[in-house]
Amino acid sequence: MIRHSPRAALLAASLLLTGCGGGAAATSATSSVTSHPPAPGPEVSLDVAPQQVPGIGPRTWAQVPRESRQVVLVTGRGKNSPQSTVVLYERTGAGWKAGPSWPAHNALKGWTGHHTAGDLRSPVGVYTLTDAGGLLRDPGTRLPYDRSIGFTAPGTGFEGEPLTGSFDYVIAINYNREPGTSPLDWARPLGAGRGGGIWLHVDHDGPTHGCVSIDRAHMKDLLLELDPDAHPVVVMGDRASLAR
Repeated sequence: MIRHSPRAALLAASLLLTGCGGGAAATSATSSVTSHPPAPGPEVSLDVAPQQVPGIGPRTWAQVPRESRQVVLVTGRGKNSPQSTVVLYERTGAGWKAGPSWPAHNALKGWTGHHTAGDLRSPVGVYTLTDAGGLLRDPGTRLPYDRSIGFTAPGTGFEGEPLTGSFDYVIAINYNREPGTSPLDWARPLGAGRGGGIWLHVDHDGPTHGCVSIDRAHMKDLLLELDPDAHPVVVMGDRASLAR
């Protein structure tokens, strides 16, 4: 279990306010070599896994570390939309294989390439995933997991929905934070003005302050699937931004 600052129990409430990527030469006409029709090649499958995660353009793809074999793709419906989808892609010998597509919420006002504290937008980009935690017991993830009452989520969301249970399971998105620490850690390498506390967490049926939220069962599935040895990353943003 990761140890965190004594101030950790106060962080959950703060996060709700601050924000919770040439052919071979031709045979001569005078050659004495007898020509034969080429042998039939192997049958090509129409569902061969792609060599790059679909929907990610060259500029975004260049930010994905070469050693990463797991990509959590969060595709926002639009620049100003709080709705998105999440798909876990895993690199196999044949290419990138997609898992199920899960509905998700992102920040109330959509997405931004320059996130600041309180802007109510989720940061666009490619971020590593190294640490997890939650109010509930570790479900068996291979990520370091911090169980703490600091993950208590009080109050209600933007649509009046209760936030209780939202932080039962969380995965820290390494935006403006120190990897290798609890998601509750207060360190902000870019400064407090650039926000922080951006997590994947349990959905509360409404927009977030900056996090990405998915159904409880899917959060548990994601925690069980992510493997530190696969150097997982999240690639997140609206569809147009990711396609660049």
